[in-house]
Amino acid sequence: FSDAGSTPAASTNFSHSQIAILVWHDRFMKKTFNVDDELFKEAKAACGATTDADTVRMGLEALMRHAAYDRLRALRGAEPRAQDIPGRRESATVKRKGR
Repeated sequence: FSDAGSTPAASTNFSHSQIAILVWHDRFMKKTFNVDDELFKEAKAACGATTDADTVRMGLEALMRHAAYDRLRALRGAEPRAQDIPGRRESATVKRKGR
């Protein structure tokens, strides 16, 4: 993504669309991005979004989840006295009642 008002470099052969996200609450912003059409179509299909705004929102949410995972992963081994926590899932051989 690039900021509004900037233009793609003259040497790129990508077709770009401008996407404006319109919002009506205080916690939202209106932003305009130049996005490669083919990349955006692929992202929209991959996430199953029905609107352009949903595609952008879902992409940003995925980015935030990934960043949180990376931060958590960086803490691995940081507490020397930490004890292993047993898993919550039942073993594959134990069946639940009623199934």
